Amino acid sequence: MAGDLRTQIAEPQTRLREAETHLEHLAITRKTVTALGERLPAHPVSPDLPEHPDYPRNLAVFNEATGPFRARDVCEALDHELLPKNIEGTRAKLRRLVKLDVTTKQ
Repeated sequence: MAGDLRTQIAEPQTRLREAETHLEHLAITRKTVTALGERLPAHPVSPDLPEHPDYPRNLAVFNEATGPFRARDVCEALDHELLPKNIEGTRAKLRRLVKLDVTTKQ
């Protein structure tokens, strides 16, 4: 009978030790993440883009580019029809991004 009670007590004690170890690991992780967080800027630096859905998409294409590209290339990447009005509109948006110092012209 005493052996059975010791066995019944041992199992919760083992689970308790495991839970305490897990909590210690979580505390260490929290401390590490907090220390890393203090090294980062409070707010990520994001350019103030004009309010139009094409600007972030144009910028995404620009960021993925491996070399120079033209407005026509951006239109193709965004699946716009390759009509002069679309290409010129895209070119104007790219120039605006350069003017706002969000990107550079090459």
